[in-house]
Amino acid sequence: MKIFKYSRWLIAFIIVGLVAAMIVNIQRYQVEKNNMSVEMAIDYEGLVQLAQMEGIPIDTMLQKAKDAGITSLAVYETTFKKFNENGKASATAGSEILQKYHNGSLIDPNWRQLVDAGVIQGADVYVTGNDKQTFVELKEDLLRRLGSDRVQSLQVGREEVLALKVNYEQFLKMNLGMPTDEMKLVNAAGFYVIARPSNYSDVSKDDVDAVFKRLDGINISDIIFSGDQTLGSPTQLDATVDYFKTRGITLGMIEHTTQLQFYKQDGLMELAQALDYKAARVYSIPKDEQPKLKIATAVERWANTDEERNIRIDLMRIYEKPEGNMSLLATNLKYFSDTRDILQRSGFTLGKAGTFENYNASNILRMIMMLGVAAAIVLYLRLILPAFKENQQYLLFAVLSICFIVPLAMGHGASVRTLTALASANLFPALAVIWLLDQIRGIRLAENSSMLKIIGTGVAALFVTGILSFVGAAYVSGILADVQYLLEVNIFRGIKLTFILPIILVSIAFLRRYNIFDGSTDSTESIMAQVKKILNTPVYIKSLMAFFFAVVVVIVFIGRSGHTEGMPVPGIELKFRAFLEQLLYARPRSKELLIGHPAFMLAVLAFYRKWPTIIFFVLVVFATIGQGSLVETFAHMRTPFMMSFDRGVGGIVLGAGLGIIAMLVVHGWQRLFSSKRRNISEHE
Repeated sequence: MKIFKYSRWLIAFIIVGLVAAMIVNIQRYQVEKNNMSVEMAIDYEGLVQLAQMEGIPIDTMLQKAKDAGITSLAVYETTFKKFNENGKASATAGSEILQKYHNGSLIDPNWRQLVDAGVIQGADVYVTGNDKQTFVELKEDLLRRLGSDRVQSLQVGREEVLALKVNYEQFLKMNLGMPTDEMKLVNAAGFYVIARPSNYSDVSKDDVDAVFKRLDGINISDIIFSGDQTLGSPTQLDATVDYFKTRGITLGMIEHTTQLQFYKQDGLMELAQALDYKAARVYSIPKDEQPKLKIATAVERWANTDEERNIRIDLMRIYEKPEGNMSLLATNLKYFSDTRDILQRSGFTLGKAGTFENYNASNILRMIMMLGVAAAIVLYLRLILPAFKENQQYLLFAVLSICFIVPLAMGHGASVRTLTALASANLFPALAVIWLLDQIRGIRLAENSSMLKIIGTGVAALFVTGILSFVGAAYVSGILADVQYLLEVNIFRGIKLTFILPIILVSIAFLRRYNIFDGSTDSTESIMAQVKKILNTPVYIKSLMAFFFAVVVVIVFIGRSGHTEGMPVPGIELKFRAFLEQLLYARPRSKELLIGHPAFMLAVLAFYRKWPTIIFFVLVVFATIGQGSLVETFAHMRTPFMMSFDRGVGGIVLGAGLGIIAMLVVHGWQRLFSSKRRNISEHE
């Protein structure tokens, strides 16, 4: 039998690298534990709308929302659509004024005089104000956005009127600056203000100064920019950065609808970097989705979102229809208070959004981890190439170590970190499965071994293999650990590859050890010889059907992974997931719980019962999916380290349970089938 030796010095480097990885992961855990403050926020306009729908004073509405757990209100720039509703200012199309003049309904002599003088133009818009402060702010912002050549001041009696050369319909939707009256009202009611300013066309430093001057004296927790640009982009970002730093404001970064990185805003990443990533991730349940969710489901969504994706600003929306027998007000207050309660039970505090410290792991520790990755690469090659000479191993290890460490030492290690994290995510689960294969190759077992012994062996083997896979998880997490990955400014881009590559790596090693045709545990044929034999095998209809089924499984397997493919999830699985989310701190991943770990247990049964090697091989492939998924979980760096760890452990424990059930079902079916076959033989 071919002997595949595990080099002690390579394993020693892997262990040393693991120690370095664990040090980094402990540091990461502390950074994550120090960022547990969540901001429960809602649009100020949403509460105004709710108060109007329920017919209660806005002051009463604000107090009820505060009592229910809302900490902050998002205030957007004002528009004339809002002014026309609250009566603080009004905009009238010139065509409407002329129409009233001609039908006799324009009775104000001052306006009639302007029409007679030919001053009023049908294509212009005329702005009047009923609140002095509002009108001053409005005039200031209109001059900035339209320019003095498009804004003319008229005197209509004792009243100043602004004549604007602008399209009326577009003007009603135009952003017109942050409203100080709303922001002061929000602060007076005991809330933080989340400011939502937009950028200016051809922005100048004076424009940036004007926005922050409007925010003077306002208790602001965060700024979340509206539109597709940050304030100051592209030429005045430095001015925006200075104001953020001087005033200690947190940058809100809106999570993209795909749950990958952020809603695209020009200048956002540059601004975050300049602020040393004093930023918080923002999530809002989509407007078209929330009405479909029961309150309990939406509340659970917030708990999962904040725990799993490091969301620290929960930007909520009101429900516009009551639930059950509750009033609309009671429905929304229950929504707010239930969300508050579940977040507090989950260990979060409510207040200003927490932010990560500007954490970046030690390069020395990363270099040590790089040595471990280099050792893992050489070890894998040694395990598939018995003729790989020892001096060649030393040379390759040295070359790889230099290639990995030098860029880090020079301060250009971003690509190397990604590469070595990718290698860790693929190599370590493969090595774990290969180690198991090598352990069992030397075992000689009776085919009639008791099921209790087989189950015990399967559970023990799954736990040991899982522990070895966790080594890779520690490497991936340690190599990538920094604030950019925790915020998801950077993401691990090898996710899809990690679904397939461990299977390929294990398959190569399997064919080096087993002959899938004759069942030998000491393959005498090369890998290519076995592949050629597979290709030369006659094709039957049942073979084509099996191949088609395998292709479908692969498509679903890859398509279900990630956020962008849109592969639907069966309703029964969604309910099962919801049940597990209620039951456990971290729901295990389906690939581990329902596929990988049960297949692992069945692979042990297949080995004990001496099933055809091709079946054993297929089960090993599916078992590798579970181990690869366990490691790949840690590549989602926005998810806290301990949650990923608990998810992996939970997957192993529950997966082992499902595997035991599968083993017993198969065992029972085999006994029943054997019994029927004996009965048939006796009757013959």
